[in-house]
Amino acid sequence: VKEMMFSERVIDRKKFYESNHKSFSCTDCHSGEYIQFPHPGELRMEQMYNCIDCHGNDEKFAQFHFEEIEASYQLSTHFKLEEEGFTCWDCHGPHDYKISIRNSTNLKETILYDNNICLRCHSNFDQFQLLSEREEISILQKHDLLPNQGSHFKNVRCIECHSEINDTILVSHLINPVGKAVRRCNECHSQNSMLMSTLYKFQSKEQRKDGFFNGIVLNQSYVIGANRNEYLNVLSILIFAAVTVIICVHIYFRITGKTKKN
Repeated sequence: VKEMMFSERVIDRKKFYESNHKSFSCTDCHSGEYIQFPHPGELRMEQMYNCIDCHGNDEKFAQFHFEEIEASYQLSTHFKLEEEGFTCWDCHGPHDYKISIRNSTNLKETILYDNNICLRCHSNFDQFQLLSEREEISILQKHDLLPNQGSHFKNVRCIECHSEINDTILVSHLINPVGKAVRRCNECHSQNSMLMSTLYKFQSKEQRKDGFFNGIVLNQSYVIGANRNEYLNVLSILIFAAVTVIICVHIYFRITGKTKKN
């Protein structure tokens, strides 16, 4: 029977039992008629729950601020696509999604997993055109302003540049229009790097490591500008001051020496 079904209708058993919803039975979310297999065709018209139906206004989930996630999402450019059929499930598949930023010890895996969620639509035009009438785009060409593209794609998530920073919720859900994307290098490559409020915000409270600003970043990568070393900064100032003093002393003796000769 499975061979006759559309592939997108078949639930991957392995992915489901690795997902956030692995402890649920089918009928926790679906009609009791789903215990029949093959499922009756009319069940495809069954109204689906969204995230807030289960997670909203529940003390057990209060720490995750689902109500604020919903409010942020409603301001997002994605929310405007709901009339075209966009839902939470387009990014957070109910049968396979797993939160990674809070649980993963390998940040590179988290970055890859989260970016692949975006790329399922934004690099797959067949999927993209189901929700938008925009022309096909090239991800690489659209990001040609980035020096060393490969390094950026491997070390930061799409949402670092394309979403509004929110200090309350784990992952920002307010996806901005393309015109509001971060374009200035110093937004990340500075002592006050925005990465500390996004990608690294829940990694650790440690701000410095062996004198490095934003030291937690060094666990995964080195970000020019964001990981300046406090001790090297002081040393460079002292060296500059010493050289300045030496030059001034040299000038003084040159001037006084000429005066004596005259």
